[in-house]
Amino acid sequence: MSERGPSTTQLPAQSPPVEPAPTGVTKHDPSGGSRGGLSFWNGEGGEGAKRNLALIGVLLVLFVIGAATRSDLYSNPDWVWANMLSILKLASVVGVVTVGMTFVIIGGGIDLSVGAIVALAGVWCTTVATQSFGAAGMIFTAIVVGVAVGLVNGTLIAYGRLVPFIATLAMLVAARGLAAEISDKQTQISQNGVINGIASNDLLGIPLLVYILAAVVAAGWMLLNRTTFGRRTVAVGGNPEAARLAGINVRLHTLLLYALSGLCCGIAAIMLTAQATSAQAAMANLYELDAIAAVIIGGTLLSGGRGTIIGSLLGVIIFATITNLFAINGLSTEAQNMVKGGIIVAAVLIQQVQFGTLTQFLRRNNRVTTN
Repeated sequence: MSERGPSTTQLPAQSPPVEPAPTGVTKHDPSGGSRGGLSFWNGEGGEGAKRNLALIGVLLVLFVIGAATRSDLYSNPDWVWANMLSILKLASVVGVVTVGMTFVIIGGGIDLSVGAIVALAGVWCTTVATQSFGAAGMIFTAIVVGVAVGLVNGTLIAYGRLVPFIATLAMLVAARGLAAEISDKQTQISQNGVINGIASNDLLGIPLLVYILAAVVAAGWMLLNRTTFGRRTVAVGGNPEAARLAGINVRLHTLLLYALSGLCCGIAAIMLTAQATSAQAAMANLYELDAIAAVIIGGTLLSGGRGTIIGSLLGVIIFATITNLFAINGLSTEAQNMVKGGIIVAAVLIQQVQFGTLTQFLRRNNRVTTN
């Protein structure tokens, strides 16, 4: 009988535990880069950087096409720089609105009232503030009106439990109607030289409107990528129930997101009033579609929980470049809108195939906001 030693069992080597990503949040931080460190360009790590570079490539192609249509390009080399500034100036007002829209969509919402808020704030500040408070009063009034309407939207959605699509669509109609009532359906002329100078003046050869856009984009990027507010926005948009269980007041945060969108609309109202030297109830028409389109083109998921400020900015500039390209070639606005519509449909379909975002968006807009 053979003698056997003590039995030993060889256990397989275990790999170190991997910390899972929080529910509703991707492994790479959707707000601006990988968890190891946020990058200015990145949206979701390398994937976001590739997408933004692709958008820049599209911009370059569009710009080259525009330059190729100029017969006097070589005799007028300053045209390139002048056209770039023209595109940025064209993108400035919608760009500011788009920053607010980016936060709302990342947070799982939608705001169809942004154009109407811009119109209401512009008409109100031009009609009321010009007579009493001067430039500072006009700016203050526009911002207060924008934030106030945003708070109403947020209250209806977060606490009234209305679907964002319906609540903001109703606000679109109401704000346009109120703007028409305040202005008596007349164009209100801005006679304030300081306000009008925002659009007509420049600094170091660059329009002031471009500086305002840059400042708002920089502030939005910092807020989304470097603050608790930004991280909570991503969490709420990715999975509101998980965010609630993590201690985030989802309703309050939703309210603040729409207030932020209203703030951006108030700033845009001053910029647009300065550009037109006037305000009317029909101004900023279809800005909501332009902003949503730019956000989607920039890579923000329609279902929420992922997106970038830089991507949205590039989306705005792409559409401004298309508008500029159509204008210098004498093409109609109708044709331009058809191209925009096709781009939007294509972007939404691509997101639906990759992430099922449209299905998630429709489901989300059929359920109430939780606390």
